[in-house]
Amino acid sequence: MEAKRLKLISREFAGFEASFGVQAQHFENLHPGWKIDREFEEIHRLYERMLVEKEALSGRHDLFLCVTDWLPEAIRQGYLLPLDGYLREDPPEGWPDAWAPSMRGLQIGEDGKTYGIAYHDGPEMFIYRSDLFSDPQEKAAFSGRFGYELAVPRTWTQFVDIAKFFTRPEEGLYGALTASYPDGHNNVYDFLIHLWSRGGELVTTGWEPVFHRCEGQEALQFLVDLIHKHRVVPMEALEMDSVRSGNYFAQGGVAMMWNWAGFAAVAEMPRVSRIAGKVRTGLIPGGDGPGGRHMSLNIYWVLGIAAGSRNPDMAYRFIKETASAVMDKATSLCGGNGTRLSTWRDEEVRRKFPYYEHIEEVHKQVNSPLPIPEYPAINEVLSQMADDALRLRVSVPDALEKAAEQVRIILKKAGHC
Repeated sequence: MEAKRLKLISREFAGFEASFGVQAQHFENLHPGWKIDREFEEIHRLYERMLVEKEALSGRHDLFLCVTDWLPEAIRQGYLLPLDGYLREDPPEGWPDAWAPSMRGLQIGEDGKTYGIAYHDGPEMFIYRSDLFSDPQEKAAFSGRFGYELAVPRTWTQFVDIAKFFTRPEEGLYGALTASYPDGHNNVYDFLIHLWSRGGELVTTGWEPVFHRCEGQEALQFLVDLIHKHRVVPMEALEMDSVRSGNYFAQGGVAMMWNWAGFAAVAEMPRVSRIAGKVRTGLIPGGDGPGGRHMSLNIYWVLGIAAGSRNPDMAYRFIKETASAVMDKATSLCGGNGTRLSTWRDEEVRRKFPYYEHIEEVHKQVNSPLPIPEYPAINEVLSQMADDALRLRVSVPDALEKAAEQVRIILKKAGHC
């Protein structure tokens, strides 16, 4: 008898492919006669297919791994099914208190209903080569040159000093790395982190864009200068998305970066990394001025039921079983980031990936993109803005002014201002 099938679509990422492989096998063992078909798509194309082209309604997919940036639009357009009835009748193990509040809020719609369960968490963290930072000769040389101790940078000025110190292209080493490919992902998130860490905001409480003001200019100019002025980031970073940059870091040619914590996990895997055992994490640096603060992004991936699913009950069963403590831990051990508190605190996980010691601390200082259905359109504007500036097509002030006007138009059309 031919097996019945659940069809899952996800962002392409080796960690997701590995973890969903383990979780699909677990599900199939529990439910003989069912199979999980898994498809992995490039992030920008995933958004276009599921939301713009409305594949979420087509019946081609039962399970949709959706990033929280897209959720307000997906919920308003009816592309995901609410889970509240399932959560009342048959909740996942430990629901809801087994998850931090920061892992439960962004999937709640304006109607108060829940549209998914967190599957993979960032957060973005400072990631560095501990062997370089702890080397006595490097420490002595750095303090002799800059007059203070080599350590995890507290400010972006210190970050630049350290990046300059370790940039040695003749040795195959750069001080820093960014993921600057214009996919609307890290190229936008990098700008947001720098904006927020300097005390800036995207918009006012009255929905007036303010990201083009002085904090935004400092933020975007900093990213441009890392590549073109200080030359502490390889030019190839302009073609690197987050996955490629994480893999590049794991080859040992970079001293430090800020990126998703999952890439610290990648760098700890001997089969793909040349620096396993030499990677540590910390808080992302803050701005130098009075508004400076350590900041990260609260963005995560939610596993939900596509509205067109022909098997919603079994799709929920997969979500529930995948959200168990054992399967959430498997997400982490496979190179993703589990979302349960038990996973974050698990001793085996922490031994293998030491950055888990910092995740709860990082979550105390996080911000999220605007939780409105129009945000994906705003994100595209910010992506173009960052790319234009990073590739020197236009000046930083001009790129920001143009983007601010485009965002103002989007918000006005939506009735926000």
